[in-house]
Amino acid sequence: MGSFKRLALLLLSLVIFSVPVVAKVLPTDAEPLVIETGNGPVEFSVELALTPADRASGLMNRTSMAAEHGMLFKFDQTRQVLMWMKNTPLSLDMLFIDEAGTVIRIAERTEPFSETIIPSIGPVRYVLELNGGTTSQRGISVGDTVRHRVIDK
Repeated sequence: MGSFKRLALLLLSLVIFSVPVVAKVLPTDAEPLVIETGNGPVEFSVELALTPADRASGLMNRTSMAAEHGMLFKFDQTRQVLMWMKNTPLSLDMLFIDEAGTVIRIAERTEPFSETIIPSIGPVRYVLELNGGTTSQRGISVGDTVRHRVIDK
């Protein structure tokens, strides 16, 4: 092999092995969230979907999620919100939450992969997605209060 080819291979090897490996990062690291229910506080660890890109992908293509985990969507303004389950293999409970952190609607056990629109039925600022069935199992209901650092008080 000519010296030019050896030098080119050496430089290519240096470039390949000096580039840091970057893992796919979730929208954010998980953070604590508490729902104040009639039976006391219920704690979760949530990822945040704060940007339009994060909100667009949400929990799509996830095949599993820990029982005490979820995703909190924050919208730029309080408004009617429309969600769907396209490309989402998990059944979810969707909690629609107003500016003060009050749950105003719960869509339980949504249908995986469905393109049916799931409306907030009123103006909301946040949506919390949990594994399907979590709200009934944990005693979470409309009127409960959600506490997290991004929820405006």
